Amino acid sequence: MTIKIGETVFFDAGRFCRIGAAIVLLGIAGCSSTNTGGPVPLATDAGPKDTGSFPNLNIKPQVAAPQFTEAERNAKLAELKADENAQGAKVGAANVSNQAALSDLAKKHGPQTLKQIEGKCDPALDPSCK
Repeated sequence: MTIKIGETVFFDAGRFCRIGAAIVLLGIAGCSSTNTGGPVPLATDAGPKDTGSFPNLNIKPQVAAPQFTEAERNAKLAELKADENAQGAKVGAANVSNQAALSDLAKKHGPQTLKQIEGKCDPALDPSCK
């Protein structure tokens, strides 16, 4: 009987302490706001404005940055192509000195692998396996 009472008292006390701590932390978090001023006013020049006239579409708009000339565009494209070709040479297929030897290896490799699989022995684990 005393074990049951002690269990109830200690386990329930821990639960109540955790709930109380959570309530206190939530209350503190609610009071620690950094927004001390009122609502922030919007920028006065944001959004559309009624100027009282229609826009003149014949006037060319200002550009944000100077545009590439054709020569600069071609130079950039040539530079990108050169970089692409340089990467392709590194990643591409290796230079094959003897294509016939590789073809022979490809023909023999499949049947040898099938024999090892069907024989259910691994030569790496069992050196006597053939």
